[in-house]
Amino acid sequence: MSNPNISGMAEHFAHVVKGSGPGLLLAHGGGGSIAGNYGPILDDLATTHTVVGPDYPGSGDTPRSPEPLVLDEVADALVRTAVEAGVGRFTVLGYSVGTAVAVRIAVRHPERVTGLVLTAGFTYPDNRIRLAVRIWQDLLAAGDRTLLARFLTLVGTGPGHLNALSPADVEAAVAALADYIPEGSPEHVDLVAAVDTRADLPKIAVPTLVVATTEDGLATPEHSRQLAAGIPGAELVEIAAGHGIGVEARDEWLAAIRSHLSRIG
Repeated sequence: MSNPNISGMAEHFAHVVKGSGPGLLLAHGGGGSIAGNYGPILDDLATTHTVVGPDYPGSGDTPRSPEPLVLDEVADALVRTAVEAGVGRFTVLGYSVGTAVAVRIAVRHPERVTGLVLTAGFTYPDNRIRLAVRIWQDLLAAGDRTLLARFLTLVGTGPGHLNALSPADVEAAVAALADYIPEGSPEHVDLVAAVDTRADLPKIAVPTLVVATTEDGLATPEHSRQLAAGIPGAELVEIAAGHGIGVEARDEWLAAIRSHLSRIG
């Protein structure tokens, strides 16, 4: 049953509402944003759905949280944002740590959720993710945005895409990422380290698509396979891309999402 008090760390998450049709609630990644993670496909999704995209504290125009982010509170805040925007039922599209947010939404608010799409996700941080998180935290603390951007480019970009870029393009991508890093990244990354949704997976009872990014050095495809194996009836699709699937394999990702949404109706 839904949590009767949809409350959380903030009264309001800045958000975008686009399109018309069935509801689609977006949950972005840690150190990301709606524009950063979903920008390449946002307008396309809005041609068939009413898309609600809230930014977590410290991303977009949402103020940074003075307290640590808690998964249940983030999940409830996203639901509250959708409901206040007039979208009471929705499929949840989660990316990276947003897959954990999406799973928790489905468990805490089952009467509102019509389906899930979980991309480049994980159920809990294994040692590889924990090491990446520790480096991420240390570089944030040191204030070295360029070195952090180099690290995230290395682990988050598929080798096929990365090696197809010229050295100048790589440097430009690093510089753009360094400029983009959200103010709330420390809290986002701490949330990544705290995620564990393994006990939630068997409780999910809506059509679920899991999209594995097979060239991902951050959330390796095995994590997506574990998600799909744990959710009753989940479908698994594997796409050759790194963590930045929206840039590396935009069309394939969008096609998989649209196919699943069309089956939900």
